[in-house]
Amino acid sequence: QAQLVVSGGGLVQPGESLTLSCEVVGTIWGINYMAWWRAAPGEEREQVAIVHGDGRTVYSDSVKGRFVMSRDNAKNAGYLQMNSLRPDDTAVYFCHAELVITFVGLTDPYWSQGAQVTVSA
Repeated sequence: QAQLVVSGGGLVQPGESLTLSCEVVGTIWGINYMAWWRAAPGEEREQVAIVHGDGRTVYSDSVKGRFVMSRDNAKNAGYLQMNSLRPDDTAVYFCHAELVITFVGLTDPYWSQGAQVTVSA
């Protein structure tokens, strides 16, 4: 059984940077897409970045120009580098991916546990 494990959350001051990592643990045959979502108190869950299987990366308007998402297919991992962090980036961040879980191509969506990111002076 595969799972997504996130690391790298924490408390930073406005303007600072933080990088989240998402690692696929377990046996898989590939990753179709990988995305980062966040949930702030009282707000709907928001997709902030996604890397599609063809390599296209799409960002939400709220993070465009500040966040950079990347994937390392050899390591079955993804990263979210968050720059110029603002207090309104405070949220619980989740990694979400569609994993290929059998050699014949069966896929399934997976979610990681949440990682708290707090931006405060």
